[in-house]
Amino acid sequence: MRFVRELTSWLSGAADPDNFPYSPVLAEFHRVGKHFVEKELLALLDSVRAQVTAPAAGPPSPAARLLGDFLDVALDKWDGRYDYRSYLALRLLRLPCGADDGPGGEDGGHGDGAAGHPEGARRDRDRLLVRLVADALAFELAAGSDATDLLPEDRPSREVVAKRHRLGVRAASPALARLGLAGEIHDREPAAVLRTLVADGDPAAELALRLSMLPVYVSHDEYLFIRVLQAYECLFAGLVEELRATIVALRAGHARPAADRLAYACAQLTAAGPLFSLLATMQPAAFRTFRQYTEGASAIQSRSYKLMESLCRTPEGARLESPAYQQVPEVRDRVHAGQPSVDEAFRAAVREGLLTGADAELVAGAMRTFAAAVLQWRRTHHRLATRMLGPRPGTGYTEGTPYLAAVRSIPVFSSVTHDPGPSSRTDPTGGSPE
Repeated sequence: MRFVRELTSWLSGAADPDNFPYSPVLAEFHRVGKHFVEKELLALLDSVRAQVTAPAAGPPSPAARLLGDFLDVALDKWDGRYDYRSYLALRLLRLPCGADDGPGGEDGGHGDGAAGHPEGARRDRDRLLVRLVADALAFELAAGSDATDLLPEDRPSREVVAKRHRLGVRAASPALARLGLAGEIHDREPAAVLRTLVADGDPAAELALRLSMLPVYVSHDEYLFIRVLQAYECLFAGLVEELRATIVALRAGHARPAADRLAYACAQLTAAGPLFSLLATMQPAAFRTFRQYTEGASAIQSRSYKLMESLCRTPEGARLESPAYQQVPEVRDRVHAGQPSVDEAFRAAVREGLLTGADAELVAGAMRTFAAAVLQWRRTHHRLATRMLGPRPGTGYTEGTPYLAAVRSIPVFSSVTHDPGPSSRTDPTGGSPE
């Protein structure tokens, strides 16, 4: 087998991470799906990892770090630690100022997200989201023209592929507009624009994107499923940074920056609606086929979503000790350690006289609008899951749709009502809203 020969040669030579034979390894994973990769290859990769991660004199090079992260993702089932984050290869995506592992992520700095100039981090997230959507559409195009034999099972019809292209362009359009590329959508064929944006001249980003696609099976629709979920993780990583910056602004009594951050977060979440529509084009039978091999991985394990939720409002005791937060102990630990929230910061700013009158109502209005967007996202998520799963239990040892039904109406904030109408009232003292 080619991968055995090339891996053995690499191990017996200089074992330079810059020259690791990714292509034959990926080809084997893609040929059968991660769940069915032969133990011989996994054992070889485990040997590579042991060599790459051996103690060194200094910090690992970027190439060594990338290889180590790839091997951790590729060997998650071998190690018995397979979960939602490893399924989506989030460490490889390096979510900009996000909420997962690595520099700039959950254990790193917050970059521009909590500072006064967030444009750089926002542009990085926009680029990543466009890459993810564009790559999904490029795969659809290649499969539809028989230009690839990747994930050959249950190919969708031409009509479904055309619909996916329309929805994908809609999903990417807001980010393209912010990047100053909206005109290209009208001037050229959209799929060509998106394919061009995948190859944006950043070889490291292109390689990481390629390595982050490790489906568990050979079903065509799993490619779309992974890319859309990765795009949502990118989105929620961005919301986390906007909420953190909102808290900073509220603590300083700066109403307009706080409201602007919330408005930007709301616009991001609302504009991502076509991602759900794109996901809804999956063939339910295909989804049910590959999901049987994703046991142990569930969106309930999403750090970025739980961070977003807990930064809005500190979860109540029962919620914090529920399986939802037990699956993300690092987020629960942050809350127990006193992680601030927008809700808390808003109440304190009003109580201390930092926000009064029109300023308080400006922020409260932005909070209400953002909360409405979150609640709508939850309802849509539940409807889509019900369509795909029906009464089946969820993966990751969860209840599936009954769980989503139970949590979809949890208040986003408690200091304001969630009705954006004129009768809404703030209650910054912590009592029941009027």
